[in-house]
Amino acid sequence: MTSRNSYHHGDLRQAVLAAALDAIAAEGPGSLSLRDLARRAGVSHAAPAHHFKDRTGLLTAIAAQGYELLADALAGAPELSERGVRYVRFAVDHPAHFTVMFQPELLRADDPDLLAAKDRASAELRAGVTDLKNAPDVRTAGIAAWSLAHGFATLLLTRNLDDPVGDRDPGEVFRSLTGSMFPPPTA
Repeated sequence: MTSRNSYHHGDLRQAVLAAALDAIAAEGPGSLSLRDLARRAGVSHAAPAHHFKDRTGLLTAIAAQGYELLADALAGAPELSERGVRYVRFAVDHPAHFTVMFQPELLRADDPDLLAAKDRASAELRAGVTDLKNAPDVRTAGIAAWSLAHGFATLLLTRNLDDPVGDRDPGEVFRSLTGSMFPPPTA
């Protein structure tokens, strides 16, 4: 048990979330159990249920936390391409959150914290496309931009881009990719 996972008279909720994120990063969300998380966090087997009720509640809390972290990462990005770079970096820095966030079948879709966090992240994503000058349909441009960033991040996390990316910074590779596909308009 690592010191990150071991609960010592601190914030039990955060200790269980940290243990869950470690477990998801190592084994995926399918193998997650509250009993195992209690063991990893060094607490009684009933402790996680006190905060999350059940596995779905825990995964929903992880997704809500992930959307908040994503919104924070995107906030203040000066342009759409930089939002894409930040999206990719978020996925690389928070792979367990990223994995859970986009599996709605694992979550309580009506959870108020999840809905608020998703709304905030969506607003940050949309803010990047509202400034596009040449996009006839901002909504479609937003879907295209999100698809590109999300697809790149997903391929990266599933190790499908190991050879093409190599030891280069994934954010810089993504920036280069979008720059070659969508060169800035010339005057």
